[in-house]
Amino acid sequence: MSAPSTPDQSPLGRPAAYLAEYAPALLFPIARQDKRDELGLAQGSGTLPFFGVDIWNAYELSWLNLRGKPQVAIATITVPADSPNIIESKSFKLYLNSFNQTRLAGTDALLHLLQADLSAGFGAPVQIALTLPESFGSLQFGELEGQLLDRLDIEVSDYTPNPGLLKTVPDTAPVEQTLVSHLLKSNCLVTGQPDWASVQIRYCGAPIDEEGLLRYLIGFRSHNEFHEQCVERIFIDILRRCKPQKLAVYARYTRRGGLDINPWRSNYSSGAQALNLRNARQ
Repeated sequence: MSAPSTPDQSPLGRPAAYLAEYAPALLFPIARQDKRDELGLAQGSGTLPFFGVDIWNAYELSWLNLRGKPQVAIATITVPADSPNIIESKSFKLYLNSFNQTRLAGTDALLHLLQADLSAGFGAPVQIALTLPESFGSLQFGELEGQLLDRLDIEVSDYTPNPGLLKTVPDTAPVEQTLVSHLLKSNCLVTGQPDWASVQIRYCGAPIDEEGLLRYLIGFRSHNEFHEQCVERIFIDILRRCKPQKLAVYARYTRRGGLDINPWRSNYSSGAQALNLRNARQ
């Protein structure tokens, strides 16, 4: 499976036929490195200033059993942040829909195809878990914990990301703090359609000026980038401007086309991986 070089070649913003039988060629990989070059992140194993995952939840997964009866499940796909590619989300949706009229022997057969196709598309092994209908009731909701930045009564006039707004409070002792905002909005890199998210920032270091941080996050409101790219930009800007000893950034984006994407980036191994709890807006 080849990796096209530019997002404008993807199915985004174009009429698309919904194939109802298995079609792995629908997946459209996009190299991560192009956007990382913009951030000055060198290419190569072990050179990234973070590790992490992208957690995809697919709520519209269906296929047929061998007798033609429809089956449904929710799929969770966990993708390592050091995989060479992301997969454009509309192509992901089209790929999943291609199972709708595909007969499979069972969930093991489905997992085998998903594992092979998605690992090839992302360019690295992915983890896949299925939640079947009898377990739907066990799924939990949960909001991101932390001090709410949105409580601040600020004036905002800039709706493009401005790293210059990020600063620490001078002459203060280091803190360990978790901050949350529900005001993150960015736009699709190709179509300009809005993407909505809540974001959590955990850090240890000099206290970050909260008003400046909130203005910075609101600055993504007119910014065009994919989810994963926005989170990495936030991480790198905070790391460079505020220089925390520890930093983790996690965003929970609302779903589109039956998919939500939740990128998490961290630079400290003692921090547990982000929980995949669905927020109220998801």
